[in-house]
Amino acid sequence: SDGTVYRAKVVGRDPKTDVALIKIHVGNKKVPVLQLGDSDKIKVGEFVIAVGNPYGLNWTVTHGIVSAKGRHGLGLNPIEDFIQTDAAINPGNSGGPLCDITGKVIGINTAIVRNAQGLGFAVPINIAKQVMEDLLKYGKVIRGWLGVYIEDLSGELAQKFGIKEGVLVTKVMPNSPAAKGGLKSGDIIVEINGEPVKNVADLQLKVIGT
Repeated sequence: SDGTVYRAKVVGRDPKTDVALIKIHVGNKKVPVLQLGDSDKIKVGEFVIAVGNPYGLNWTVTHGIVSAKGRHGLGLNPIEDFIQTDAAINPGNSGGPLCDITGKVIGINTAIVRNAQGLGFAVPINIAKQVMEDLLKYGKVIRGWLGVYIEDLSGELAQKFGIKEGVLVTKVMPNSPAAKGGLKSGDIIVEINGEPVKNVADLQLKVIGT
């Protein structure tokens, strides 16, 4: 905001989440920083604040609420678990923070649905933190792998087995962790590490996070 320009170096990037880590050299200058929050704890209906540079209008601040969590299937990124917000987000807001009411960053504004109103999406900060930590430690993002083909459980199958949620294994890859663990085609995954599995996207995110 004081007009200072910094030269940035790309430490690493993760195309699957559309997140990159950059480094700037500030010398002895004290620069303000934002604290990172916990995106897992936010609830639908909470107030949020978006900061960005829409259409070149620097330091634009808009506000709204968390409209939904865990949005996926939008075809924007290979890995999607977006926070949906109705805070006004426009081209140029991407990369800017989505903050909770205390000013902590709970997401990175990343996408909009064109010609729609009140449909903005942010990458949860917990996903970005995981990307950041891996890039700092390994120079790349390392993700868990199970080695199965899966599909959402149909209502008929769920009723047949007396369960509400789960994922159907349709094929197990040879020599994969799933094969070594004893998973077979036709199995239904209902939990991972003690946490219930809701659907395909939920299982993928849980495996990726291991």
